[in-house]
Amino acid sequence: MSTSQSCCPVMVPFEDVLFQVRKALQVGPSLVHEFLKELHEAKVFSTQYYLSLFKHGEAGKQSLCEMLFNDEEDLARKLSLPIWQKWDISQGILDSAFSKEEDLDQFTDVIDAEAQDIVSDPAFELLPDNVILEYLDSILSGAIEDLLDPDFLEKDYLNIPAGDTDTTCTLKPATFTEKRQISKRKGETTLNKPSHHKRNKKVCAESPLNERKPTIMSEGNFRLSSNTFPPLLHVPFTSISAFNSPPLLPTSGGPAFQIICPLTPPLISTVVPTGPTYVLVSPQSVSPSAQILPLSPTSGTVAPPELTMSVLPIGSISDSVSKSLPSLPVETLSPTEVSNRQPLKNTESSPSKTERKVRPEAPKCVKDYVCHAKTHMKNTCCVMRGGLRMESHYVDVHLVQRKLLIKSGKNANKCLEKELVVLSDSERKQGKLDRSQLFHNSASRPKQSVALLGKAGVGKTTFIQRLCLDWASDSLPQFQFVFLLNCKILDLTQSSYSLKSLLFDLSMSPPCKDSDAVFKHILSSPDEVLIIFDSFDDIKDFEGLLQSPAKSPTGTKYTIKQLFSGLFQKEIISGCKLLIATRPKDVLNQVLRKMDSLLELCCFSPEDIELYTSKYFRDTSVRENALTKIKTQRYIYSLCSNPLLCWITCYLLEHQDGCCDAMPSTLTDLYQRVTSKHLQLANQENTILDNKNRQNITQMCKMAWEGFKNHNTHANLVSSTELVDYGLKSGILTSYKTVAHQEIHFADLFTQNLLGAVHLVQSKQVNEKMLITHSGVHQKKRKSQGESQDVMQRFVTGLLLQKTPTDGISILESNMDLQAKMKAVETHLENLKPNELVPARLLELFHCVYETNSEKFAKLLLKNLPDNLSFCGVQLCPSDVYVICHLLQHAKALKRSFSINLQDTCILISGLKELVGLQCIKSFWAHTADTIGLWVDLHQSDDELNLKSAIEKFTLNPFKATQGYHIENLPLLVQIHREKKLPMSEFVSVLDEGVPALMQLQRLEFELGVQNGPELFPKLIEVLPSLQSLEHLDLEKNKVGDSGAEKLAGVLHFLASLRLLNLSQNCIGDAGVEKLSQALVSVRSLQSLSLYGNLIDDTGAEHLATVLPDMKLLQDLDIKFNKFTDIGAKKLSAALKKCTGMKSLELWNDFIPYGVFEHLHHQDPRIRSL
Repeated sequence: MSTSQSCCPVMVPFEDVLFQVRKALQVGPSLVHEFLKELHEAKVFSTQYYLSLFKHGEAGKQSLCEMLFNDEEDLARKLSLPIWQKWDISQGILDSAFSKEEDLDQFTDVIDAEAQDIVSDPAFELLPDNVILEYLDSILSGAIEDLLDPDFLEKDYLNIPAGDTDTTCTLKPATFTEKRQISKRKGETTLNKPSHHKRNKKVCAESPLNERKPTIMSEGNFRLSSNTFPPLLHVPFTSISAFNSPPLLPTSGGPAFQIICPLTPPLISTVVPTGPTYVLVSPQSVSPSAQILPLSPTSGTVAPPELTMSVLPIGSISDSVSKSLPSLPVETLSPTEVSNRQPLKNTESSPSKTERKVRPEAPKCVKDYVCHAKTHMKNTCCVMRGGLRMESHYVDVHLVQRKLLIKSGKNANKCLEKELVVLSDSERKQGKLDRSQLFHNSASRPKQSVALLGKAGVGKTTFIQRLCLDWASDSLPQFQFVFLLNCKILDLTQSSYSLKSLLFDLSMSPPCKDSDAVFKHILSSPDEVLIIFDSFDDIKDFEGLLQSPAKSPTGTKYTIKQLFSGLFQKEIISGCKLLIATRPKDVLNQVLRKMDSLLELCCFSPEDIELYTSKYFRDTSVRENALTKIKTQRYIYSLCSNPLLCWITCYLLEHQDGCCDAMPSTLTDLYQRVTSKHLQLANQENTILDNKNRQNITQMCKMAWEGFKNHNTHANLVSSTELVDYGLKSGILTSYKTVAHQEIHFADLFTQNLLGAVHLVQSKQVNEKMLITHSGVHQKKRKSQGESQDVMQRFVTGLLLQKTPTDGISILESNMDLQAKMKAVETHLENLKPNELVPARLLELFHCVYETNSEKFAKLLLKNLPDNLSFCGVQLCPSDVYVICHLLQHAKALKRSFSINLQDTCILISGLKELVGLQCIKSFWAHTADTIGLWVDLHQSDDELNLKSAIEKFTLNPFKATQGYHIENLPLLVQIHREKKLPMSEFVSVLDEGVPALMQLQRLEFELGVQNGPELFPKLIEVLPSLQSLEHLDLEKNKVGDSGAEKLAGVLHFLASLRLLNLSQNCIGDAGVEKLSQALVSVRSLQSLSLYGNLIDDTGAEHLATVLPDMKLLQDLDIKFNKFTDIGAKKLSAALKKCTGMKSLELWNDFIPYGVFEHLHHQDPRIRSL
């Protein structure tokens, strides 16, 4: 069987390949050059692409290798795409690179061990910078000739002709030894050093021993160098008086100087002087001891044994340089790369490396501060909102691991767009984590930065408080320091903060008496530091967030944005852990792709709601009564899945005057009652007159609106101490304190938005047009404000149109004339066209109509709704599902029925059951795994009637697979269809005729692209035999290759109704067309076939021409832009004459002479070009 391996590679997840490429770029500059060269030789990179690595970019742009220094992450992603596409070839090259690195690690472990026994000379000092510059200046000016021994100059060691053109030089070094003597302090031993690295073999092959002449240029010229130069040249100096520098005098006998040339060539695409670069080394006097192999000044590469000569003096400067390095294996890394390198996977030598890492002993002042900080954290974080104790009222919720989706497209090489993958309910249940697993490292990479995602009120701040208590209770032993920063109170604009002031003055940590000593210890143990950024969404200015990062951890003043960028990009305190808590909407666009872990905080489950209520109400009878009231009002019960709204509900029940008071039915009513209760309790302790209280409320409403417009929660109270006290007592405001200062903010988003809505409704400065502009539902948001905008719209609509009165103190002034604004909102709702709204705006319209509590607006909405409702891509929480169901119940009176698309909504199975059970829903499309879960749930509850309805309503038509999870569960659905039973169950009677959705599917578009398409195409092949009604099959641009074409050919005879088959741009060659041609004859109904943009040659064209007359109903054949010549074109033209029913044959390509094509077109006008 003939297959095309190049067109159908073995694919792996892109994130895994990206991680491997990151590691490959970090093995060292000397290894990167050969790594890229091997990829080019294996045809992973085209010649043009490979050559571009050695050129500078256009003006203002960076070349790829400049990006290795400036933006290694971006370079890794750009290289990963071609490597991913040809993973079957690239995998071996990557494995080889890592194995070479491990060999080097093992060799350098021995060298490090020997280095520990060398006795350093206390009197030795490195050459001052001014002396080195003087040396280099003398070399360039030719003055060094005066210092050299005349015999040395006569021996033709350097033969460099003058001139402006390229010249060559031949170096004749002294005899090299094959073995190097390594001696310890106690006794002498001989080490036969093996060829420790394949890359070093290349260096030796290009050395003067093999008569390779390095190309140089005259002084002043530069070029991109990939050659290696002689690594060592012994120069006998006769006098050093001209330098007049005492440090240059040798302390004992031996050669006065040596010149060392870097062993490793400069990294590709860097500008270097064209001649050899030499390093002047001053000797030192030490006791006879083992020698350390010199490190290359360029990349830290260890010199091979054949290049270490007897002229290397004992106690050279390279010995001290080696001792000054960290006690880690010597690797081919530049000094900057050593600090930034990520940990590698554990190897056999890992334990020894770990043992050598000695943590600095914490001074007493540090230990005292940590103890004090833990005590302070216990006192600060033990209380939740409302004075509730964390120990008694906290309900532990789960986390869900989220994934990133990489979209491919024509601009994928320039920018990899990433999004959060929407999980099904079953996937969320399987991916749950608890709090103890927050910082557990995954198999692929460690978690240096973690994003904690969650909607407003879900409990991110409370979760972080609980985490800080864990640390204070020694439940997080991996962290010695935890710094909690609240982004609400950080000033992002002023460049007046150092890293120390950020951690000690702006965090929630207590004052530190000896901050310098503690900060010094933090810098020495960065992996023991956890820095938490809470309320990260309050940083509204994300423009250039990751640009201009802070570089220095000490001294320099930066903005908060620069400090965050430096921490996030590991420029300062590299190795510390970052936890960033934020809302998932429109926040982490810039930093999302660089996060090591994305975790979402789950909402309350029904069990969690009951548990929290039981903790809130200690009395059994009160608790049962509260639970009964909550469950009776189903909308309020759905709101309680949000922990903040659950507390609000319990607070309202706790302070109700009578046990028979009815529960609120809308979000506006709920928050009006709770806010009124807060104000009422504050007034009981306040002796100020009622009119003064009214003024306070009005001022807070205005401040809330100003904060909404400025995208923050800060309460600009000026100097009104009275207003501050009133707001704090009422619970509307809250205080955040640090060592540096204190700020007042609104307690939560819902409270601020309610007060802001009150200002819009009753302020005379806000006219009707402004009201609709800021609070109406629009086709598209002019400026995204996330959840704040959505909540504001609901509150304004509810305050104006809701008829339900509130108990206690009313927030709205009773004497206000609101008729004009009410009329404006009513007109706005009536004029909206739901069929033109995107899913997110349609959902918001549902909520606004629900807040009116009006049957009139509900029927008006249903009357204007399209037959096909789509909430695709919008995450539906329990309250969203309730609102949709509640409004759709009125459809029966209007005799309306709908199809509803619930794909990518994260809807719970309980919510899916409720929606599907509505009589007005005639069909639905949801995640396949959740649909099967719904069927299993109904079957287990013996609800056969609803099970039958759910099976019959489920549809897949039209089916468009754009992501992997769209296709992964289809084989299970086919299994249910064939076996006529659900998983883990016996025969199900309602499935005696199979799954109708599969039998009725008519259109299928497989659009997974060249990255995921080849991997998931076999799953589609499993499904196709069951799609007997399929008429349209679009497989364009999935790179299925000849092997995929052969698999498709094996199932085509099942598709008896197929009319259109699109196989364009799939790398199908002659072998694949041969198999397809034999199978296409069996598809009698086929009317349109596209093989555009494949690899079909004359042989493949002949196979098609043979079967073309037998395809009786075929009308259009598109075979443009393939590789067949005029020979294949003539055969197809001849076959076309026998096909009287065909309307068009498109066969133009660059291999057909234009004259031949014109001749064929004149013979048969059905032959077309484009």
